[in-house]
Amino acid sequence: MPVPAIDAGVLERGGVRLAISGPLATVTLDRPDVLNAQTPATWAALRHIGEQLDPDVRVVVVRGSGRAFSAGLDRRMFTGEPVDGEPGGLPGMLSLSAEEADAKIASYQAGFTWLSDPARVTIAAVQGHAIGAGFQLALACDFRVLAEDAQFCMAETGLGLVPDLGGTLPLVRLVGYSRAAEMCVTSRRVPAAEALQIGLANSVVPLSDLDSAVESLVASVLKPLPGAVSETLALIASAAAGPSLDAQLAVERAAQLRRISSLAALSAQG
Repeated sequence: MPVPAIDAGVLERGGVRLAISGPLATVTLDRPDVLNAQTPATWAALRHIGEQLDPDVRVVVVRGSGRAFSAGLDRRMFTGEPVDGEPGGLPGMLSLSAEEADAKIASYQAGFTWLSDPARVTIAAVQGHAIGAGFQLALACDFRVLAEDAQFCMAETGLGLVPDLGGTLPLVRLVGYSRAAEMCVTSRRVPAAEALQIGLANSVVPLSDLDSAVESLVASVLKPLPGAVSETLALIASAAAGPSLDAQLAVERAAQLRRISSLAALSAQG
């Protein structure tokens, strides 16, 4: 069934809710019963929003419903259970050719990468846990406004995997190699106060003030002329450039596929 273009109102798909009000789009991960755990349907919905969002939308706010931003991958992705009609989750990757598996992870990454396009400003409003894929979703945005209870964690290495949804490059750009390596390798929790201190957060506010803080930032972002904002974001991105995003995404995909194969081999031995 063809999916309609997004131009106004509210769209709900794949556990993701989109609401558009004039130049503002609000993207909400809406699976609060599982702390907004992510699946391929989540990433397909995010990708569709990025592909179809009206060009008149100037600001995108990304948030999670309930008490967490996103607790990372849905546990079924690790068990081999069918997820969103796709058999096998991460273990199912092993049944694909290298080219097919690479293309599949690239399609997942596309749900995140559009958020860094300078055509619009993107803001992550983070409360509670932002773990793994949740952390990478927040990292994909230009700004991160955190509630005091927010915690970041790059959990993939502790699970035998690697971050492969575009999070490694912005993390290094924000906090530098040494801090990024320590966060990823140890999978430790980074509380909101530390995130602000090291540059992961633009601001930290009480949970009750999160909505108003985001609204204030949106109002400030909408004041300048649209072209000036997008051109400025592009200049800043260019100034911060290290390896290209496309190159880093390809490195992430290749590393993840090696980890999935290795974990499968270990499982077979056990």
